[in-house]
Amino acid sequence: MKIRAQALLFDNDGTLVSSLRSVERCWTRWAGEYGITAERFAAVELHGRPAAEIAADLLPADVVPEAVARIEHLEVEDVADDGVRLLPGTKEFLAALPADRWAVVTSATRRLAEARLDAVGILPKTLVAADDITRGKPDPEPYLLGARALGVDPSACVVFEDAPAGLAAGRAAGMTTVALATTHPAHELDADLVVRDLSALSVLVTGGGVEIAVRE
Repeated sequence: MKIRAQALLFDNDGTLVSSLRSVERCWTRWAGEYGITAERFAAVELHGRPAAEIAADLLPADVVPEAVARIEHLEVEDVADDGVRLLPGTKEFLAALPADRWAVVTSATRRLAEARLDAVGILPKTLVAADDITRGKPDPEPYLLGARALGVDPSACVVFEDAPAGLAAGRAAGMTTVALATTHPAHELDADLVVRDLSALSVLVTGGGVEIAVRE
């Protein structure tokens, strides 16, 4: 299978990098600080959603801004404690792409996203973060903004995601979706193509755009 596109849009956590250990450590500590029971905390979907939306699900509205600032601080500080690592294939895949043909579209805040990306040596020219949007994934707004920033029609973009919410956002934006089974089992991922991670794919830059193929 080959996919042709003019631009590629990547989620970050679980797609380019793994931050699961950091997320678990920081959010567990955060929940304890705000008196949230384990049962209530476990009932809320964390992955692929902005921190502000998660906090709003768990806390009174007047506490949310302070709580969001607190979790951002905890996660940024945790980056220095081996809180993030590159996923297989990320470095090679991105190195093959022109800087103006790809963007990172993340549910993390810009400060946190930049801290995690800097820790693994990824420097995207274009980054869309939680600070830039009004509605997070699964709403299509983040990916539509990414396409606009690159000057490419949404239908000519490919979204790379590991979370159902992100894949839903990509589909709603009218984009081709590639799911990476790094944090969810493949059968839970609804996408045009599902692979284990970026190491399963090859990329070729042509005069007309980018061609992605599954490695044999």
